[in-house]
Amino acid sequence: MSELLPEREAMEFDVVIVGAGPAGLAAAIRLKQLDPDLSVVVLEKGGEVGAHILSGNVLDPSALDRLLPEWRQEETPIRTPVTDDRFYFYGPQGSLRLPNALMPRLMNNHGNFVVSLGLVCKWLAEKAEALGVEIYPGFAAAELLFDEAGAVVGVATGDMGITRSGEPGPAHQRGMALMGKYVLVGEGVRGSLAKQLMARFGLQAGREPQKFGLGLKELWEIAPEKSVPGRVQHSFGWPLDARTGGGSFLYHLGGNQVFVGFVVHLNYKNPYLSPFEEFQRFKTHPDIAALLEGGKRLAYGARAITEGGYQSVPKLVFPGGALIGCSAGFVNVPRIKGAHNAMTSGMLAAEAAVEAIGAGRAHDELAAYEAAWRESPIGRDLKPVRNVKPLWSKYGTMLGIALGGIDMWTNQLFGRSLFGTLGHGKPDHASLDPAAEHKPIAYPRPDGTLTFDKVSSVYLSNTNHEEDQPVHLVVRDPALQHASELGVYGGPSQRYCPAGVYEWVKDGDGSDRYVINAQNCVHCKTCDIKDPNQNIDWQPPQGGEGPVYQTM
Repeated sequence: MSELLPEREAMEFDVVIVGAGPAGLAAAIRLKQLDPDLSVVVLEKGGEVGAHILSGNVLDPSALDRLLPEWRQEETPIRTPVTDDRFYFYGPQGSLRLPNALMPRLMNNHGNFVVSLGLVCKWLAEKAEALGVEIYPGFAAAELLFDEAGAVVGVATGDMGITRSGEPGPAHQRGMALMGKYVLVGEGVRGSLAKQLMARFGLQAGREPQKFGLGLKELWEIAPEKSVPGRVQHSFGWPLDARTGGGSFLYHLGGNQVFVGFVVHLNYKNPYLSPFEEFQRFKTHPDIAALLEGGKRLAYGARAITEGGYQSVPKLVFPGGALIGCSAGFVNVPRIKGAHNAMTSGMLAAEAAVEAIGAGRAHDELAAYEAAWRESPIGRDLKPVRNVKPLWSKYGTMLGIALGGIDMWTNQLFGRSLFGTLGHGKPDHASLDPAAEHKPIAYPRPDGTLTFDKVSSVYLSNTNHEEDQPVHLVVRDPALQHASELGVYGGPSQRYCPAGVYEWVKDGDGSDRYVINAQNCVHCKTCDIKDPNQNIDWQPPQGGEGPVYQTM
């Protein structure tokens, strides 16, 4: 910048929490439960708590039972218990229901609840504030702050009113410095601060690469006679081929509403594959089309999912803080559940922080948290399913899922795996083949009734970004992007992005120009994960911007 910026105003807290998701809010509540005198602040980049939360979600209430034992006697957004649990294999025109008796006990959803996780987070935020937690929505934690010894001592929120040229505009406001004895980072999948922390402190050393999926979701209002509140349905198979991992979910809420979701594992090889288009194609299956016929699409969103599981969890602690929730990667892939583990991680980190602060410590490693998670409900949830993802990746959908099922059964019956602990191999960005090895996929045009384009979908996500600000999607080397992302891989960012952010367009002289429609970004982080050269950095835009999910 051409002028010196003023010093940031600083605020002191005992614990600073980044992210008002299930992990961050559970941590905040647990901190105040254990020591009401602690000062605790939660930063949330969304304009309101829940605005950036996107999840299925069938909630396993086990962590909530430990955090707030009386919740079942209160008015909450957790109202729809699972009443019907179904698993299907889909072919192009038909389906095969798999007997529930074949499923290991951990796959049983009875006792769980179909919820909007965004609404659950709003409710948890009210609980936290009632205990004295300060929550600041609309403030993105953009920078880590370190002391002379290199320990994390706080975070800074991003400046507001920086123009596209990078200079302070007339409405410029300097970000705040929030200092804490410990900083808990729970900013979700592939968070920008967590990414920096892993690199700076080598937190991924000795672990398997983290793996990811892209989850796409729509909320539909369907005909009353088709609504079965509490029905939970998962499927795999068509429209994905046998070598491309993924599947679908249908979760029936009350009020004639249903969550329709589709997940594509981001280790797919074909650069012409479009997860968004595969999702739209999925809805044309006779079973799904019949359910949605006469219905209305109400909302759309997309979000990356951690899929590495037990062997990919990084070291969770660093000098001055810890990773919690999906910043660490606690999703149980076959169950498609992570909120319960995220909440447990927040509680464990909070307990370690209270113990440390009570002993007069600050800015060191919360070793008790790192030591606790494997023997906690998180470890007990993740360890028995640790080989499901590697087996699926190695052997494809049919054989991989069968072997994964056998492995879950042996873990359930005998407490051990036939395979030990398998590795994941290469990271997802290294899985793409050159475009020359594949043929383009001809996806059908959307009909505007059952299937839709990206533009109309992004509209339903209520996404908004101020255009006169620096582009928050940073291409490190434009020449590399042209030579490799386009020249070798055929421009896959145009297809893996579920929001139409990236385009390769022809200029009048025939040259190719990379266009970044940053205002469309729904903060899914897929570009940061899947770019074959790791040449795109997702950074937080101004606080409060991005999607505004109402009930997703």
